[in-house]
Amino acid sequence: MNHIHAVIFDLDGTLIDTEKYYRICWPKAVEHFGYTMTDEQALSLRSLGRPYAPERFREWYGEDFDYEKIRAYRKQLMEECIEENGMALKPGAVEILTYLREHGIITALATANDRERAGRYLKKIGLYEYFDHIVCADMVEHGKPAPDIYRYACEQLKEKPEHCMAVEDSPNGAMSAMRAGCKTVYIPDQTPVEEELKSGLYAWKENLLMLRELVL
Repeated sequence: MNHIHAVIFDLDGTLIDTEKYYRICWPKAVEHFGYTMTDEQALSLRSLGRPYAPERFREWYGEDFDYEKIRAYRKQLMEECIEENGMALKPGAVEILTYLREHGIITALATANDRERAGRYLKKIGLYEYFDHIVCADMVEHGKPAPDIYRYACEQLKEKPEHCMAVEDSPNGAMSAMRAGCKTVYIPDQTPVEEELKSGLYAWKENLLMLRELVL
C-alpha cells in the first residue's frame, strides 16, 4: 500500500513562477522608503512568515522600521508586476495535480499568502479546483519556517505527517515541512538546494513531474 496519502504544495515558486517578482519588489519597496536591500537579503525572505519577517526587518533596519506600511507597498508593487508580466505556472503543475487526483492522492496547499490572495491567484491560473484543502499563513499563529502551517494542513487532511509529502522551493518552507514531520521534497526555484538542508529532505528533484517517481 502506498505510504503517501497526501501531497501538500507550497504556492509561490513551487506551483507558480512568482518568487522572481518578490526578489525584485522587496528591494524596490524598501528603497522607496530610504533603505537598501541586497539580493541575498531578498532571497532569505522567501516564504518567511510572521512573526519572523517583521523581526528580520527590525534586525536589518532598526526598531523604527514600519514593516506593515512597507509590506503594503511591496504588495502593491507585486500586483502591478503580475498585471504587467502575467503569472505563469511552473512546468508540470497541472499535469502533476491531475496525476495525483487520478491516483486517489489528496492534495492541499500550504502557502505564506493570506486567504484572499491565495484564492485569487489560484482562480486566476486555473488551479483552485485541484485542491482538497487550502491552508494559508493567516490560519496559524506562526508562519514558515515554524511547523505550524504544515501541522495544521495535516490535521485538516486527517493524515499523519509521515504520510504526507510536502513540496517546497525555499529553505524557510522546507524547514517548516521538515519540522512538522512531513516527507519534504525540494524543487529549486531561485537558488539550488542548500547543502545544509539535504540531510533532512526526503528528496530533491528538478521539476514537479518527477514527483511521480515518489508517490506511488
